[in-house]
Amino acid sequence: MPITEERAAAAVAQKPFTGADVVVEMLARHGVDVVFAYPGGASMPLHQALTRRRDRIRTILPRHEQGGIFAAEGYARVTGKPGVVMATSGPGALNLVTGLADAKLDSLPIVAITGQVPTGVIGTDAFQETPMVEVCRAITKHHYLVQNARDLARVVKEAFHIASTGRPGPVLIDIPKDVQNTIVRDPDFDPALDLPGYRLPPPPTAEVINEVLAAIKASERPIIYCGGGVVASNAAHELREFAAKTGIPVAMTLQGLGSLPSEHYLSLGMLGMHGTVYSNYAVNDADLLLALGVRFDDRVTGKLSEFAKHGRIVHVDIDASEINKNKSAHIAVHTDVKSFLTAITPRVESADWRAWHQKLDAWRAADPMTYDHRDDAILPQYVIEQFSKLTNGEFLMTTGVGQHQMWAAQWTNFVHPRSWVTSGGLGSMGFGLPAAMGAQAAFPNALVVDIDGDGSFVMNIQELATLHCENLPVKVIVLNNQHLGMVVQWEDRFHAGNRAHTYLGPVDHPEAVGQGGGELPEVSYPDFVAIARGFGIAARQVRRKEDVVDALRELIAYPGPFILDVMVPYQEHVLPMIPAGGTVRDIIKS
Repeated sequence: MPITEERAAAAVAQKPFTGADVVVEMLARHGVDVVFAYPGGASMPLHQALTRRRDRIRTILPRHEQGGIFAAEGYARVTGKPGVVMATSGPGALNLVTGLADAKLDSLPIVAITGQVPTGVIGTDAFQETPMVEVCRAITKHHYLVQNARDLARVVKEAFHIASTGRPGPVLIDIPKDVQNTIVRDPDFDPALDLPGYRLPPPPTAEVINEVLAAIKASERPIIYCGGGVVASNAAHELREFAAKTGIPVAMTLQGLGSLPSEHYLSLGMLGMHGTVYSNYAVNDADLLLALGVRFDDRVTGKLSEFAKHGRIVHVDIDASEINKNKSAHIAVHTDVKSFLTAITPRVESADWRAWHQKLDAWRAADPMTYDHRDDAILPQYVIEQFSKLTNGEFLMTTGVGQHQMWAAQWTNFVHPRSWVTSGGLGSMGFGLPAAMGAQAAFPNALVVDIDGDGSFVMNIQELATLHCENLPVKVIVLNNQHLGMVVQWEDRFHAGNRAHTYLGPVDHPEAVGQGGGELPEVSYPDFVAIARGFGIAARQVRRKEDVVDALRELIAYPGPFILDVMVPYQEHVLPMIPAGGTVRDIIKS
């Protein structure tokens, strides 16, 4: 978002400019309106500079640096703009590492700025010194250790360009404290970009489009397999046009959800380990797989040699390293998904897929998504389904990681792209609450809900203080089964139900050693309602199915943050399920 010439002139007129002021001014000139920042000794000059731009940048203080970077990820996912996070050196910077790896695997644009010890003591094991560039070399898209204050404007400009173009990803800028304090005379806030090794792929050629068109025309059972790249390239609209024109069914990855509305006839929902039976059957039987913005992740493919082995594969991806990495493509298209769909849609012709659609309809009828509608307990699927009905898809949803994440993916009716925020590639527990915080900061008036599990929720529960103090009206639905549910499911399926430290209650409880009767405890541990109220946040616990809809209505209508603690049975499993490394022949349906 460009600022006016008058504002720019006034900013430049400020004397003197420190290195920290240059960084903050560059953030403002790149349209940054929110920064998630936790201060410390090595980053204090940056925080002082942020106070001088309160007119333009809101600084949100998370209660843990990991909460800050997960919030930046939530912001980036729902807006498509880079999320910005700051931390001090040493332990503060290291607390960003999980989020950097998470953003790298899920292709989220993040600019992470860390303070560093002064240049004169780098390498001496100074107090709170950590070589962040070396630590993060494999988990960032790019990284800088800035040693000259005059390089700061260029580095920040490059960082935003790299983070947000091509395959998005995290960029780290490590800035020694003395560089932050250095006076910069007449700073150049619009330096030329000079990135000779960074090249974005061109639009697809006419020849490759013709090759794909011929493959579609020759096909009888085509499937679109779309992933997070469709969302990252803002190509959901183009995908919907292409699917509607061709009539080709669409199966989505976990990160691709929302690319096509869940209730669209051509939507087969999610595929993979916990995907629909019919989407997995369709991919297995397809004679043409149009893979758009995907990386053939193991949670989708299972046994690679068996995945989509009956058909030709067209792989469209902006990251050349993903093409032919896990699965060989018959037609490789190294380009942006949006560019590809924009080029091919006007030329593609619809075909008669009635026999293929009928086969898919038969699979849908034979193995629909369903669950046991029991009345003696609250099943997680029921909670999510009711929330989805009450909101009609008008929400921004985040999740933690575990069973609740998969149930949310399966049972939520997604209408819009960028309404679904989850940790897919890294599977970071504790992601949901701070990610919701970031989404709410981006869209203050939106309904933002975190679907969480009790194990995941407690990992960053300190961010409830941020919600209260920053007036972020995030709603949290905790599907509380008192266990590490996904690990329990694997224990039940593959380890004869032997409990190996997956019960979250007291160690002297029978359930802790696998001898419990399966009943919910009279008093849940921890007491999330009491904890929430201790942070100044409204909360309610629900134990009866007949109270669920009323509680959801209360949560949705409440003007501030709200925690709904829903007690659910730990014996419930996420189904269907393809065991790790398995094939469609191994699908567990009950």
